[in-house]
Amino acid sequence: MAVFPTLKSGAVAQYPAERSRRFATVVCEFVGGGEQRFPQFKRALKRWEIRLELLDEEELFHLETFLVEQAGATGSFSFADPWDDTVYLDCSFEGDQMGLEFAGNGNGKASVIVRENL
Repeated sequence: MAVFPTLKSGAVAQYPAERSRRFATVVCEFVGGGEQRFPQFKRALKRWEIRLELLDEEELFHLETFLVEQAGATGSFSFADPWDDTVYLDCSFEGDQMGLEFAGNGNGKASVIVRENL
């Protein structure tokens, strides 16, 4: 199983980072006007918005290579929650792209959204 890369400091995220939970409800509407609702997920799923700054070229390269190896949002990897170090074994990128910017040595930026899968 692939593991989300850490920075040279050992961290997976920097502040400000955001963590949220995803819920999904399926609504079945009947001809008579009634509805039936039920959860699509067994529990709330986590979602992390990771923003990284002051990265060197090597750290940016590792992040970009990891995204390519995972084939964007289709891959699956483990991710350690930066708030409590809980390891979530089935996560993926929310999109097929990662925001990467390199403005000189030690001045790179990256942003990506990681989500927990079912």
